[in-house]
Amino acid sequence: MSMLYDMVGLDAGSHNTVAQFVGLVRACAHMHLLSVGISCVACALLLCGARFLPGRPVALVVVLGALGLSWFLGLARYGVTVLGPMQGGLPHFLVPVVSWHQFLALLPVSASCVFVIIAQSAATSHAFAYRQHETVDANADIVGLCAANAVAGLSGTFTVNGSPTQTAMAVQAGGTSQKAQLVFAGVTLCVLLFFTGPLQYLPRCILGSVVFCVAVGMIDTQALKHIRQESPGEFRLALVTMGTVVSIGVEQGIFIAIALSLFRHVRHSYRPHTMVLKPDPATHELEAVPVRAGEQTEPGLVIYRFCADLFYANCSRFMDDIDLLLCSAPTPVRCMVIDCSAITDIDYSAASVVRDVLFRLHRCGVRVIFGRVASYALADMERHHIVTVLGEGNIYAQLHQAMASARETLEHPSPGVSPDGLPVKA
Repeated sequence: MSMLYDMVGLDAGSHNTVAQFVGLVRACAHMHLLSVGISCVACALLLCGARFLPGRPVALVVVLGALGLSWFLGLARYGVTVLGPMQGGLPHFLVPVVSWHQFLALLPVSASCVFVIIAQSAATSHAFAYRQHETVDANADIVGLCAANAVAGLSGTFTVNGSPTQTAMAVQAGGTSQKAQLVFAGVTLCVLLFFTGPLQYLPRCILGSVVFCVAVGMIDTQALKHIRQESPGEFRLALVTMGTVVSIGVEQGIFIAIALSLFRHVRHSYRPHTMVLKPDPATHELEAVPVRAGEQTEPGLVIYRFCADLFYANCSRFMDDIDLLLCSAPTPVRCMVIDCSAITDIDYSAASVVRDVLFRLHRCGVRVIFGRVASYALADMERHHIVTVLGEGNIYAQLHQAMASARETLEHPSPGVSPDGLPVKA
């Protein structure tokens, strides 16, 4: 939308996309027709080149052709806006001296730039790496951005960002390696040193057309369709982010996306999947079924799986599930095996709940066994004294070992426990 202003010879009065659209509709009568015609021809050439000549420098040909025609015909005399005189040469390196008041004024802007740069650069690199079937080293990208922005700060140049439009232009030109970046840097250096004079004749509508066509090519409705089919929740998140970017701004859209993604992740952790493992009647292999009243692995035994880390927000779910399975069991539960494969971390509040659950189960004569306990999870349990409460010989690295121990308990009840699993009074 902002590029359309350059393409029709107008100046954008706002950075908001909706306001830009309204302003463009109101200013239709003031469009510069020659600029509109040049933009239409440029867009046609660029879109046809992207379709029929992929990897060819069509945009460079269009820019050079427009530059020559503008110089030869003097398009500026006919009202076509051109770049105008530009200062050439290399930037001057200088350590900026910033006062405390200037620092406070720059701090919120700089902080927002950090979030936007990292988020936008990471999204761009992942999107284009996915298309090229390559991997991404996010840390290397961030280090490169830090170094580039440090040099930019010392030389008074623009903030450096992993621009999606410029990346798309590079890919359309066939640049898929670091060699392309060296070529871009070399061309930029040559232009700064030797060709800033001719560059003053370049029509702004041509630059707007190049960026406009690149941006149009980045609109991927098929990806949104696939997201909707595979993950409706992420599709709604994408729509909210897109609406925020269009109606408010890019920075706000990125912050909204980050916040909603975190809330969505916390929601999944707050309400994790919990299951009971039961043997399939046909294959006799264990299959996972949702926790419901009356579910039981076999008479007297429940194998329970909690599919998340245990922390203060979801430990009540752990306790409620176990209470439900014990109280609604068709036969009294004498042994409960907890599959800990997904439990990699336990916080202080959750550990207190787990210890309380273990105490209550022990008082009821129910043996509790932890299976699939990883070494790092075991260290966490020892630190929170869960191992002490659980008792020796009730933690196993494999589920089948825990099940074998549980079946021994079912076959040979402990002293003081009746065959139906209830404690025997002295």
